[in-house]
Amino acid sequence: MSSSELDVTPTRARFLVAAWLCGLSGILYLDRICMGQAVVPIQKELDLSNSQMSLVLMSFTLAYGLFAVPVGRWGDKRGPRSVLSQIVLAWSLFTAMTGAATGLITLVLVRFLFGAAEAGAFPNAAKVMARWFPPGERGRVQGVMLAFSQLGAVAAPAATAYLIDAAGWRWVFVVYGLIGIAWAIGFWLWFRDDPATHPRANAAEVAVIRGTDEPEPPAVDPGPVPWGQVATNRGIVVLSVIMVFGAFYTYFFYSWFQKYLNASRGVGNVEAGNLTSLVMAGSAVGMLLGGWLADRLRHASDPVRARRLLGVACYLVAAACLFLGVRQDDSLTLAALWGASFCAMHVTLPNWWSCAIPQAGKHTATLFGLMNGLGVFGAMASQGFVGVFADWQASRGLSGREQWDPIFDVYVFVLLANAVAWWSYRDTPLEDSQAQQVEENW
Repeated sequence: MSSSELDVTPTRARFLVAAWLCGLSGILYLDRICMGQAVVPIQKELDLSNSQMSLVLMSFTLAYGLFAVPVGRWGDKRGPRSVLSQIVLAWSLFTAMTGAATGLITLVLVRFLFGAAEAGAFPNAAKVMARWFPPGERGRVQGVMLAFSQLGAVAAPAATAYLIDAAGWRWVFVVYGLIGIAWAIGFWLWFRDDPATHPRANAAEVAVIRGTDEPEPPAVDPGPVPWGQVATNRGIVVLSVIMVFGAFYTYFFYSWFQKYLNASRGVGNVEAGNLTSLVMAGSAVGMLLGGWLADRLRHASDPVRARRLLGVACYLVAAACLFLGVRQDDSLTLAALWGASFCAMHVTLPNWWSCAIPQAGKHTATLFGLMNGLGVFGAMASQGFVGVFADWQASRGLSGREQWDPIFDVYVFVLLANAVAWWSYRDTPLEDSQAQQVEENW
């Protein structure tokens, strides 16, 4: 690359890449969260119990966890352009097909396939992040992208409630599926895996993206993953545990909060959608703040320690707000406190990404998929626990808040456990020697 090329003002194609990632993230959560708003009408029409509905919700979560690593590995080998375009197209079709479900079995099957397709979204987004943004910009881009996921979550409850009232729950899934199909086609046409091959990115911008530490583009296939080292790596294990506990907490709101407001607080469907959107708005604010902090903490004297302390503080605040919120009689006050809890918890997520991407080394999508995908255990435990516990409480003759509120003692404990997990995190890079030796022998 000549000096004359570097004297040219850098283009800003990477910011359009950020916009595509924001759209991906918003659609991801729009399609995911709308299911929580549709739980009540689906149960009524298809005559499903809370425990049966847990199976429907868990089918998505199980597939999301099972396919995160394979689809992440696929992205490492094939590149995110091809993989993201295909999986968004697939999950959008399965979103639309949810509206054609006729009973428990078809609903479980289509939501499982939907989860399998969604599993590769964030692992491949992490791959895009590693290829298209210098480390000093990743925190803010991660924060904005993740904030858009929560904006999708904010839009989903209220928009879905109004759409259900206007056209029924089945047509909601068709409308949302069409949005994803449009994104997949547009992304395939515009995006390129390597910034150097994109017509909108000049040599000066490529130099900004790669910096001095990575003058050449990353290898298309990073080679075999050193799974033995991965299984015993403290950093990867702790980040995975953090995701498990975090998913246990968040999936109550993604799956059951609407039902809780209806059954425990006597809140109507549209009002419950608005209150759910208020809670999700807290998470969007947390993502934006967390992204800004992620870049600021890079310049701390000990960035890893700073990220650990932030994680501890945020989870303690989240636990306190959840504990206080469930004790409020007013539903708006409850939603405001739980929105603050969600905000505090989600401040840590861009920082988790800032730890996870370098922790994964050259196997970005694969190991990010592993750490993120293991959250399936927390998410499924949460979805199953709420449905079974609520039915058990009902069998004891309890209803309303007496039936539902004891659930949140468990969630407070989980948030406190994640504060401990963040305190125990240490950055422990993978050694590449074994993988390199295998590659050389191959």
